[in-house]
Amino acid sequence: MTYFNEDGIHVDGDHTKDVMRNHDGGEYIKLRWDPQSEAPTTTDRKGSRLWYWVKSGLCFLCLGLLALVAIKWVGPLFIEKAIIPMINWGTNRFSSLELAVVVFATIALFPTLVLPSSPSMWVAGMTFGYFFGFLLIISAAAIGVSLPFMIGSIFHHKIEEWLEKYPKKASLLRSAGGGTWFHQFRAVALIRVSPFPYILYNYCAVATCVKYWPYLVGSLVGMMPEIFVSIYTGILIKTLANATHQHHTLSATEIIVNVAGFCVTVGTIIFFTVYAKKKLKELRKDDDLLLK
Repeated sequence: MTYFNEDGIHVDGDHTKDVMRNHDGGEYIKLRWDPQSEAPTTTDRKGSRLWYWVKSGLCFLCLGLLALVAIKWVGPLFIEKAIIPMINWGTNRFSSLELAVVVFATIALFPTLVLPSSPSMWVAGMTFGYFFGFLLIISAAAIGVSLPFMIGSIFHHKIEEWLEKYPKKASLLRSAGGGTWFHQFRAVALIRVSPFPYILYNYCAVATCVKYWPYLVGSLVGMMPEIFVSIYTGILIKTLANATHQHHTLSATEIIVNVAGFCVTVGTIIFFTVYAKKKLKELRKDDDLLLK
């Protein structure tokens, strides 16, 4: 609605226009912007915050229901048909020492072959638990991230040419190059936690001029959330496998504990992923400012 008030002010929607007269008698319009018309009110802020917590609560509720369905019905069926035969085969085929060697070798060599090593980490959690499983995985992972780094240095120029085809990914990876030892360490750790495929980063890191030691330490620190999640997953699979093999259902307490553990695990992955992406964006902005 458009109208003139008594003071010669022309009002149109949220914008106010002063109608002025020049020396020749003609009119011109002087625009004025009312910031209060676009400023968010306290009610809007409270409403958006409330809606955020409602969405978060519904998300965790859905995750809990999904975990309940998986643990109660889908999980036992899959475990009975696939997991238990595999566990029995591994137990009968290998001793604990031999299984440790197999797990160590696969975690150390699979990244070089661009193959996922998460199943081997699950086996480490199933067989050796948190303490020995962690020591086994972290020592093998040190080799697993070092071999591609050394091999990639041979094809340094080829990798640089390949990265030029993906400028956004390349700028993300190059944020780890240069700077102090701590800067490189932090950037590598964040890249490991972020959704960037860490198997590819093992080879691409050499094209970012990052040094070996911050690369190694940052990689191991950044992989720790994934390692603990994988160990917990292995322990959970073993718990469900024992319950299925012995033909008894989990108690209400066991179900609640496992569902809660599953939700915490998923929440941990989401938290570290979002945190890493946020920090990487800040890191890239800082690097862009330095380059300017």
